[in-house]
Amino acid sequence: MQITVTVNDAAFTREIEPRLLLIHFLRDDLGLTGSHWGCDTSNCGACVVWLDETPVKSCTVLAAMADGHRVRTVEGMGMPGRLDPVQEGFARCHGLQCGFCTPGMMLTARWLLDHNPDPSEAEIREAISGQVCRCTGYENIVRAVRWAAAASRADGAAVVAGADQEVAVQ
Repeated sequence: MQITVTVNDAAFTREIEPRLLLIHFLRDDLGLTGSHWGCDTSNCGACVVWLDETPVKSCTVLAAMADGHRVRTVEGMGMPGRLDPVQEGFARCHGLQCGFCTPGMMLTARWLLDHNPDPSEAEIREAISGQVCRCTGYENIVRAVRWAAAASRADGAAVVAGADQEVAVQ
């Protein structure tokens, strides 16, 4: 079957097998390997992408279901030459270690901040609760999201607590 999907603002038309999962379409057909394929059971959340502005676990969505829709992957975060505040927060606050869960965590965090620009720690933890990180213990991930929230609100004028020290938001 033929599908047309807009991924990170670019339209792609491809012939696919009806049973192809969205994660495999993104990684294998389009070469967008930022989203990771972890468990194939929707337990880990490493494969989270946005489908029409909503985070979904792409290992449980058929590529055919994305026909005519918009998909955003971690490659679509930020702007040319500039990181999204969530990406910068993960870097500054050591919100990643092995990096396997990071793309899905960042997309979930971006969605949260788009809907709640000043989430509490509990709200951040609830938002990322469907994703597994085996390395960080989540503390630095939560800190990174809080940093990104403050940086987004600050418009470059605030100082935000980082992982080890205060970090000036630029």
